[in-house]
Amino acid sequence: MDIDDLLTSAGINISICGVLFSLYSVLRKQPSNASVYFTRRFISEPVRGDDPFGLHRFVPSAGWLMRAWRATDEELLEAAGVDAVVFMRIVVFSLRIFIIATVVCISLVLPVNYYGRDREHKNLRVELYDVFTIGNVQEGSKMLWAHCFALYVISFAAFILLYLEYKSITQMRLAHLTGSHPNPSHFTVLVRGIPWSQDHTYSKSVESFFSTYYSDTYVAHQMVYRPSTVHKLKKDAKKMYRMLRPIETEYVRGDKPCYLCGGSAHTFKVVHNGEDSIRSQTSIDDLHPAQIEKECPAAFVFFKNRYAAIVAAQVLQSSNPMLWVTQLAPEPHDVYWSNLGIPYKQVWVYKISSLLCALALVFVFCFPVAFVQGLTQPDVLTTWFPQIKGLLENPFVNRVVTGYLPSVVLILLMYTVPPIMMRLSKIEGSVSRSERKRSACIKVLNFTIWNVFFVNVLSGSFIQQMSVFSKLQELPFQLAKQMPDQATFFTTYVLSSGWASVACELIQLFNLAWNFFRKFILKSKEEPTNIALTFPHHTEIPRMLLFGLLGFTLAILAPLILPFLLVYFFLAFLVYRNQLLHVYVTKYESAGRFWPIVHNTTIFSLVLTQVIAVAVFALKEAPAASGFTIPLIIFSLLFNEYCRKRFSQVFMRSPAQQVLIEMDRRDERLGREEGFYSQLRSAYCQLAYITKDLTISEDFSTVGPNRQREDDRSCQDEDENSPRQGA
Repeated sequence: MDIDDLLTSAGINISICGVLFSLYSVLRKQPSNASVYFTRRFISEPVRGDDPFGLHRFVPSAGWLMRAWRATDEELLEAAGVDAVVFMRIVVFSLRIFIIATVVCISLVLPVNYYGRDREHKNLRVELYDVFTIGNVQEGSKMLWAHCFALYVISFAAFILLYLEYKSITQMRLAHLTGSHPNPSHFTVLVRGIPWSQDHTYSKSVESFFSTYYSDTYVAHQMVYRPSTVHKLKKDAKKMYRMLRPIETEYVRGDKPCYLCGGSAHTFKVVHNGEDSIRSQTSIDDLHPAQIEKECPAAFVFFKNRYAAIVAAQVLQSSNPMLWVTQLAPEPHDVYWSNLGIPYKQVWVYKISSLLCALALVFVFCFPVAFVQGLTQPDVLTTWFPQIKGLLENPFVNRVVTGYLPSVVLILLMYTVPPIMMRLSKIEGSVSRSERKRSACIKVLNFTIWNVFFVNVLSGSFIQQMSVFSKLQELPFQLAKQMPDQATFFTTYVLSSGWASVACELIQLFNLAWNFFRKFILKSKEEPTNIALTFPHHTEIPRMLLFGLLGFTLAILAPLILPFLLVYFFLAFLVYRNQLLHVYVTKYESAGRFWPIVHNTTIFSLVLTQVIAVAVFALKEAPAASGFTIPLIIFSLLFNEYCRKRFSQVFMRSPAQQVLIEMDRRDERLGREEGFYSQLRSAYCQLAYITKDLTISEDFSTVGPNRQREDDRSCQDEDENSPRQGA
């Protein structure tokens, strides 16, 4: 590929981005699209449009860009929570490190690559991309020290920025834990693997066990019931809702005991205008004894203080690790109820099955990726499709087909991966939605790195020469040989998957089309419900980390990719901040647990870059530069180990000294509010979470650092209900 081909691909994507950005600035002004582009406000309050005949509504403007740029982390934290701020910190970290890499490599490494051999240079537009890579540097050249110096600068800059970000996000997580109101999950332990007894029920076993061994701090417990019991109650509630819906009077909401869950259930409320929510949570006074036998061997156990709960969650309760398994309970809105019924002894089977399915998908995907690589080579393409040989003689068609089309095909194939990985994460038995999304994020990340990076780089070598698998020690040298040749494909991939995906994220094409169809084709006048979307961390974080991997590995090998990456991260900063402030709704909070994934992947990218650099310098007959790079690998591993010891434990457990004990003492001084323990029991009432289908509209409240999330009964399953899945 020559530079003209690259410019053609860049021109196509710049045009797509310009059209979509302009279209968004017009569509967001239309009152009919409020549910698409202002979902957060639309759910909590009516969104009033401007004058329908105003000309400014149909003229593109850039005001939203300035508002997104000026928004602070405090505003984002108050609106969308810690996870949203952590995601934006990923973008900011990427911007900072690649600004440094771009300045160093474009000013130092790129001229060395370009003038690395004594050759006559053509017009810049018709130059081959290869002359800008390290492959153009003469073997044994002393100028390779420029590449080694640039690698040291990038690596140490990454270490400093990673440390500062890890420290800042750790403090943010602790501030979230200490600054919030008492959260039910802080006092609750999820118990699984409850042993079966013929003498009494699971509930009696739990009460007997914790009353005996935690008599001073045990408050109560709540059993988890099998879906058959809960579904019957849901069906009865639907019948009651249909009977009461026509009534035009308003009933007062009251509390009644919930005998299924041990908490409180509410009566119904029917309002005049039909705009307020109608929720019928029936009591279960006449629960049949046979249904009580449908208890699951799992329960939520409540304690008097946070410290007692954390101790009970981390202590091995039995000599048999498969019995009385305890962990801190997820937030009530974060609980994935359908997986709580899986017996704990079977969870490992589900996890292995999920892992095997993911590995099978990775293997199967190698073949379409190899096919995509064939599209980048005109001779292979004409062999596969002889009928298009005449078309490829046209220079513009050749540039589009070999330079732009392969990356588009790969992107379309990759859109099928996140929904599959989300389904596999559900199968493996995650008990919380945030953990399921985190697991899906790791699966998508591993899949993306292997299939988009390694398979594309090595497709020309080990797919044709399978002997590479028998000589893994040669893998760095294979990467060193193939990486400069694949730089053109990865550059166009950044343009297509990066720039275009950010523009598509902004326009919300699927939601926009559905909103248009509902309002103008179906002529529906009812306001939409069930429109709240949570942020798709499992798709956006892997894409961003893949681009980080490409940026690190190609920084000294083919630095021409860095400006395109920098543009992507800048667009991502503006677009994602706008989306988090206006579109996505926070339903549960993991308090920054995605950051360790980012840190570990960045370290992996740095180490891989340094290993490839050692191999490249060896192939270029520069043993001194190769040996000088080895200490950098050792330092990277030591730095990662230090961060793991210093910070990562805070993301897996809560520190007792400065968080749990101090918060318990503060509650003792201020006095815990009356009825708090009864609120604990009702917070995890299983029946309360099955009435979401009866809701006409729900009140949502965002999660800020000093605000307690209100009782949101409409937490939904993203991979099943969200129209944004897999995007």
